[in-house]
Amino acid sequence: MIILYHQNNTVTQVWNDSLGEDVPVRLASIADTLFQAAHAFPESLLFWCHESQRNHFNKESISEIFHHKKIMAFYNPAEENYFPDSIGYVDESLFANPNKNTKYATWFASAAIGGISCEVLLRLEKEIVRDTDFDYFLHSLAKLWMPHGLLCYSEPRLLLHSDTNYKTPKASTKTVFRFVRQHYKFRWVFLLLLNCILHQKQWALLAFFQSLFYSRRKTDGKALDTLIVQSSRQIINKATADVVIPTIGREQYLYTFLSDLAAQTQLPRKVIIVEQNPTEGSQSHLDFLKNTSWPFAISHTFTHQAGACNARNIALFQIESEWVFFADDDIRVGEDFLETAFSQIAKYGNEVNTLSCLQINEKTVFDAVFQWKTFGSGCSIVKADALKGLQFDLRFEFGFGEDADFGMQLRNRGYDVLYLPFPQILHLKAPIGGFRSKPELAWKDEKIQPKPSPTVMLYRLLHESKTQLEGYKTVSFFKFYKHQSIRNPFRYYKNFKAKWAISLLWANKIKNS
Repeated sequence: MIILYHQNNTVTQVWNDSLGEDVPVRLASIADTLFQAAHAFPESLLFWCHESQRNHFNKESISEIFHHKKIMAFYNPAEENYFPDSIGYVDESLFANPNKNTKYATWFASAAIGGISCEVLLRLEKEIVRDTDFDYFLHSLAKLWMPHGLLCYSEPRLLLHSDTNYKTPKASTKTVFRFVRQHYKFRWVFLLLLNCILHQKQWALLAFFQSLFYSRRKTDGKALDTLIVQSSRQIINKATADVVIPTIGREQYLYTFLSDLAAQTQLPRKVIIVEQNPTEGSQSHLDFLKNTSWPFAISHTFTHQAGACNARNIALFQIESEWVFFADDDIRVGEDFLETAFSQIAKYGNEVNTLSCLQINEKTVFDAVFQWKTFGSGCSIVKADALKGLQFDLRFEFGFGEDADFGMQLRNRGYDVLYLPFPQILHLKAPIGGFRSKPELAWKDEKIQPKPSPTVMLYRLLHESKTQLEGYKTVSFFKFYKHQSIRNPFRYYKNFKAKWAISLLWANKIKNS
């Protein structure tokens, strides 16, 4: 283990912690020194630590945090981040609004303390710019390589305690515009300026024009593809799985999927089926559950209360196995699906995993494991321990956002959601069951209908920052324009504000219900 101590953007010491000796490496910038140390110790873990954190470094946590090579972890104990809140005008993702109280996937890096594998750093040597501003360098590294399989985390366990009086350097307005120009599509620089004017009354024209002289940093994302990953975490013990399937009016599709499960090389222990039929006096249509011999236990619940959130919550109380496969009733899987999935999960040592779920003739878009921005409630495998005490939020029932919200509940408990490109799930996208009735929404009688949907707004109120919501509003203004009939921009603006206000009103009503 090599530790690079620094202060005032200058290296103060490079320490070989394994041998207990100083390493005589001092270069012009901290980034240059990192790469020099990586060349000298290519098999080691490499850490950076601000002098103020030297006595707070929790070295006992290292083996648990860095359990495979594709992990970059860091922690900022200060209340403020390097980038101001205005970055939310550009980046609406959950990765730009980290929860500092637990392990959390983010590109919001920190020079206070952090670490990365020397092998990873050397693979990226020709892919990244060695900025003299160390915080900028770390943020750029994480932002560029998160989408390509570098797993980046804010990790409070790196420090013995967070009350360390560390002061984070603050990026200037010029630096923010430069970062946006170098890491986002060109239009976002204009949107950042517009949002700064609209919401902060900040006419950042100089920073805007200066950013135009920079070019976007790009990578083909292939540098880490051949890096072998094998987690040291023993995350799978029994490899038992319960399958959760809510269903409503799609008997033949369900039967076909159950047949796929029955043919698995590694059988599930139990299949939990929650059948819904809101028609009064109706009975189950799933006679084949009893009339067919299945090689696993089946727990069947019939309810007149429709809704996938409620159905999955009923199933959550019936889980007995070590793992849970959240599935839709209209999917197909290969016979080695569970066996292959567990093999992939063991490699990365991660508790929450969403798998590739494609429709017929749909092409594969992602072929690498990376940190996923949402959660698939019909295509995910989750360790049961991570689910204890959690439920799908019924405020999202019959709306949009319950999957993403459930994913955020998991993340705020310290669980990351990884996207696994293999094994794949085939989604048949079956027609809606014949006895389903369209639910009556609480805002159906509003003269002006809300836009966006109040449940979409609810998700954003619950999980996004103020600037992220304001940025979303600006983008929505332009996006919605081409999908409506009002061509007069002034009339459209008035109508947009009214629809947004109604959406916000109902979202707050739902939030407080």
